[in-house]
Amino acid sequence: MKAHLLIVDDEANTLASLSRAFRLANHEVTVADNAERALQLVKSQNFDLIFSDVVMPGKNGLAFLEEIRSQGISVPVVMMSGQADIEKAVRATKLGALDFLEKPISSEKLLLTVENALKLQRLESENRQLKQRLGKHEIIWTGEAMKKIMAQLERVAASDTRVCILGETGTGKELIARTLHERSARASGPFIALNCAAVPAELIESELFGHEKGSFTGAAGRHVGKFEQAERGTIFLDEIGDMPLAMQAKLLRVLEENEVERIGGDKPVAVDVRVIVATHRNLETLVRDGKFRQDLFHRVYVFPVVLPPLRERCDDIPALVAHFAQQICSQNNWKPITFRPEAVELLQNYSWPGNIRELRNVVERLLLLTTGNAITIETVESALPRTSIATASIVTAGPLADRVQNFEREAILAELKQQNYHITNTARALGVERSHLYKKAEQLGIDIQKTRRGEDATGSNA
Repeated sequence: MKAHLLIVDDEANTLASLSRAFRLANHEVTVADNAERALQLVKSQNFDLIFSDVVMPGKNGLAFLEEIRSQGISVPVVMMSGQADIEKAVRATKLGALDFLEKPISSEKLLLTVENALKLQRLESENRQLKQRLGKHEIIWTGEAMKKIMAQLERVAASDTRVCILGETGTGKELIARTLHERSARASGPFIALNCAAVPAELIESELFGHEKGSFTGAAGRHVGKFEQAERGTIFLDEIGDMPLAMQAKLLRVLEENEVERIGGDKPVAVDVRVIVATHRNLETLVRDGKFRQDLFHRVYVFPVVLPPLRERCDDIPALVAHFAQQICSQNNWKPITFRPEAVELLQNYSWPGNIRELRNVVERLLLLTTGNAITIETVESALPRTSIATASIVTAGPLADRVQNFEREAILAELKQQNYHITNTARALGVERSHLYKKAEQLGIDIQKTRRGEDATGSNA
């Protein structure tokens, strides 16, 4: 198999002899006589393997290896040295070197090293594909609602168009983003995700763009941000609607200029990244309220994909239940367990405020609760919120949005009571994060503290 190799060595004779040996074996070879030149090359070209000398004037081979790893460059590196040094070999291994060879190196040894490196890369690639086939990032659907979404993904995946994924929490927005990445020309590159709502405002700039050593208190070393980590791949910015306004302005500049500047840095760094964003919020409303920049909105809202909540794709629930049951049983080495038709029908009649994430949690709970070979309707009734059926009578009139809000309010109140107002357990049972449960409760007018004290959600005495 032909490979593109980079050789880094300050000795001209070594560069010439290694180049000759590799070219005779039909490999493509690029050379650099110092680490700084090599750094420029790895940023501008793709290499299958790097051979680097350890002892070089200026930046040595170990510093070169550390530098490229800090920048998120994962190409395999083989270190070479004419001075056998166990300490250096150990350090090189800790820094991620594939191998450490002592000079002089025979042609047979060099070619075998290349062959083994290529085999390892092939195995890693096959392993990634196998994980995908096993359903780690598989989209499960059978109904018309998702059929339209999948058709949209097919049209936009192959391009570099920016996609904005909209939908409630738990509808699978990150799964859609990963699917777009894996079906794009950037599939061999990294997929880097960041939840903007989960990072404190004072840290999000460093997370996205990185920082230099000493640029602020606690910056003990250089940190490569998510944009640089996603080079030649995809960055997924989840919950972009929660990004602070000041950070939105800086993100806008990155999208316009295709370059980032680390905190404390003295020059911009060019980035080649596809950007996919997602939010459960209404971005147009946020723009109107002055909470989201209009110019950034037009940059990220190029191709919107709206994911339906699970209650609007009930036809998919039988397939999702079967998929999650098989996946969970396989992961835990449990015997296969099936679902009775009437049990699945009851799951289809539930509103799923936590969407697919909640469904998976419920399926796992059901598998743990059952003592037989099949999940019965009685087991499902014991696992779902006890007032889920009664609540349906409360929301049978009025606009759809009001019905949904009423149902969500009653479902949260019922689960809080069932979990003795333990917030973490309630969030887990509903399949949502604690932070989202608090936000959702606030949106629905539920005061959790007052509810716990025996007052109703609006604060009046119970």
